[in-house]
Amino acid sequence: MVGRDGTDEITALHSEEAQVYMQKYVIGKVQGRWSNFLPPIQGGSFRTLVSNDDDETEAFSSSGRSTPPSLVFDTEETRDDVRLRRVCNDTPISEISSSGPEPERFESSEASTAHAISSDLSRYPRLDQMSQDEVISQYRQLDKKLQSEGLYKCPYSSYAVEFIRYSALFTLFLICLHYSYYTLSSIFLGLLWHLLSFLVHDAGHLSITHGFHTDSCIGIFVADFIGGLSVGWWKRNHNVHHIKTNSPEHDPDIQHMPFFAISSRFFASLRSTYYDRDMPFDAASQWFIKHQHYLYYPILLMGRFNLYRLAWTYLLDPKQAPRKGSAWWHRYLEMTGQVFFWYWYGYRTLYLSIPTWSSRIVFLFVSHMVTAPLHVQLTLSHFAMSTVDGGLHESFAQKMVRTTMDVDCPPWLDFMHGGLNFQVVHHLFPRLPRHNLRRAQKYVKEFCDEVEIPYVIFTFTRGNKEVISRLGEVAEQLRVMEECRRVAAKDLIEGHSH
Repeated sequence: MVGRDGTDEITALHSEEAQVYMQKYVIGKVQGRWSNFLPPIQGGSFRTLVSNDDDETEAFSSSGRSTPPSLVFDTEETRDDVRLRRVCNDTPISEISSSGPEPERFESSEASTAHAISSDLSRYPRLDQMSQDEVISQYRQLDKKLQSEGLYKCPYSSYAVEFIRYSALFTLFLICLHYSYYTLSSIFLGLLWHLLSFLVHDAGHLSITHGFHTDSCIGIFVADFIGGLSVGWWKRNHNVHHIKTNSPEHDPDIQHMPFFAISSRFFASLRSTYYDRDMPFDAASQWFIKHQHYLYYPILLMGRFNLYRLAWTYLLDPKQAPRKGSAWWHRYLEMTGQVFFWYWYGYRTLYLSIPTWSSRIVFLFVSHMVTAPLHVQLTLSHFAMSTVDGGLHESFAQKMVRTTMDVDCPPWLDFMHGGLNFQVVHHLFPRLPRHNLRRAQKYVKEFCDEVEIPYVIFTFTRGNKEVISRLGEVAEQLRVMEECRRVAAKDLIEGHSH
């Protein structure tokens, strides 16, 4: 976000209390209109200060390129403008990305509809400042409307119903475990973890009590003590995802190399700004990506095991978990929760309550694989959507709608999706309590109609087809690219010229 107006991002992700607190750190104020620019580290140009003799103000002037173009970030703004003037409406993302050479356009009968819609920038409001100012104005009016409708207030009665579900599943887990129905017991435990994950999501966004420490402790108790996961890791990861949604270089939620690539840009061994490391496109990556549309569900069945690794990586790395400030003790509370989790689950449940190793292994894997729908849900709303950068002037609201998909389902099934079926609404208003998202959806649809932004929504089944199609399309791009290289190498060896 360096060099860019982050007003809507700050407002969307931070409470009024946090925004007031931020005022203590103000070091200056911008007079007049702010124009977004790329800083030199991202391949932009220096804007040096020059004095103006007519008055005592200072102005910026461009002094040419100061650094070579970065392989991680965008290039100059002028190139952004050229890049976004589409040659044709069906140009795929591989042709409009700015990070180095890309494979040529590939045709696929299974191309994702969602990706085609969200990547075609001609379907969206123009990216000039005047057009985007209108989107921003309407978005801020919508936020005020949601506030006036009381949708930011948490409906605690809905959580009473949720706690009945949690209690029922926990009771069934214990009863089945007591009577040696181990597989059935593991299923109920997995379902409990599945539903509790949505509570952690709510707490991470401070949408339950809206108090930082209160909601953080709720998240720690549920995620760490009951689930063995880290809410601190999740918040650090998830906040970046909300700011740079579907950006191959920046969004950790789509950086799953070597297993998945939702854009051909990953073929260039991109550098992740979140993990601060390269994502190598090596032999293992090539094999997994060529088969990723077949491996999607099998890999997600094991997704929870990876979350354990990420949790401990976060908690043991002093550079990630907070060590100072008012939240310094959260890290130690999370570590305590991790120990407690492996005591009750690993020792008391798996080791003491289940007599044989075969039954223990079955219990372990079944309880974890039952949570796979959560991982499907987390990827469903983004994997099929655009990964193209909308340029310096694309508004936060347009970016969120363009990179996110909603899932259509009947109201009685909302509890199984945990509010993640309203991802468009959630990305526009992250602090909105999940039980109010359905009510807010109609207002968001009206907003999208008014500013002429396509609102992508599919059923759960159709959404899964969109994701598989997108993964298959990228796999096909890789196969064609490798075939082209083989043919070119063969021609070179045989001395053929074209």
